[in-house]
Amino acid sequence: MQQIINFIIRYKNFLLYIFLMIISLGFTIQSHSYHQSRFFNSSNWITGNILDTSNDVSTYFGLDQENQKLIDENKRLRNLLFNNNLGDSITLDSVQRTYTITTGKVIKNSFAHPRNYITIDQGERDSVKPDMGVITSKGILGIVENTSKNFATVQSILNEKSNINAKIKNTDHFGSLIWDMKRFDVVQLVDIPRLVPLTIGDTIVTGGMSSIFPEGIPIGTIRKFDLNTSKSFYSIDITLFNDMTNIKNVYIVNNAFREEILELQNETQTDDK
Repeated sequence: MQQIINFIIRYKNFLLYIFLMIISLGFTIQSHSYHQSRFFNSSNWITGNILDTSNDVSTYFGLDQENQKLIDENKRLRNLLFNNNLGDSITLDSVQRTYTITTGKVIKNSFAHPRNYITIDQGERDSVKPDMGVITSKGILGIVENTSKNFATVQSILNEKSNINAKIKNTDHFGSLIWDMKRFDVVQLVDIPRLVPLTIGDTIVTGGMSSIFPEGIPIGTIRKFDLNTSKSFYSIDITLFNDMTNIKNVYIVNNAFREEILELQNETQTDDK
């Protein structure tokens, strides 16, 4: 308290000047309409800037929540998209749809080895099983290989063992998507016949000939292609849509009829023996 009193005594002239200036400004503003207008405009400008800054800060700290809303919305839209593409015989109101989506996050990602794997934060507790497809908002990522209670490992398309059915968009020309282990942004599409017309920049998508991925999931674009004259098939380099070094949010794709399809196929193969 004594320090406050000493401060007031020491700066009494300056404080008196400030006090009198505030009073004079108040009288001036009240007695002149022009000054009133300028004062209130300045006040509104200051208040507006404070509120704008406050809103920016609030928005920044709410980004995680907004990001999760976008992920959930993408999940809903992809469910609609996958199931709409299956024809009029399957409706969105049906109890059991062909494809369902689970969202997840990447907690570990490798891309510099011959056999690369991605670990995600969804596991058996979230109904994730081996051989489910994994994609991002940009395209295909890989296939679930192993699961634990809370996590799963995904065989990346950047894996020498990876082999996924793919095709040239808007055609019925299918091939196999593999990786030659040379670049983390390029994979290869093989077994495309030489009679197929190709163009640099053509889009490559999943073929839908397996029970893992729906047809039409983006993969990348044709970067270059060579013809193997001895086998009459193209070897095609595909530039991936995904940046495989920077993956965070993923979608796990479950085909509700996969087990039924595999069981029927195995039964048919057994009958042929």
